[in-house]
Amino acid sequence: MLIQLKAYLEARGRASLTEMALRLGSDEEAVRGMLAHWIAKGRVARLSCPPAACAKSCCGCPSAAAEIYEWRGTGAAG
Repeated sequence: MLIQLKAYLEARGRASLTEMALRLGSDEEAVRGMLAHWIAKGRVARLSCPPAACAKSCCGCPSAAAEIYEWRGTGAAG
């Protein structure tokens, strides 16, 4: 599943935790664990949701939907 997550993020560039969990058919906690692997390798970064991104200043989004990750594609090999 790590490779599927990698391929999905590489293709999309950015995705929410909810999107990735749905795509992989997994729960959000499991996806967070997989993301931790890629974050530790410097390949993925969690992005902050800027208040200007929506009209609700980050108070209206479910927390998982506001959890956005970006593929960086650099870092340690592997």
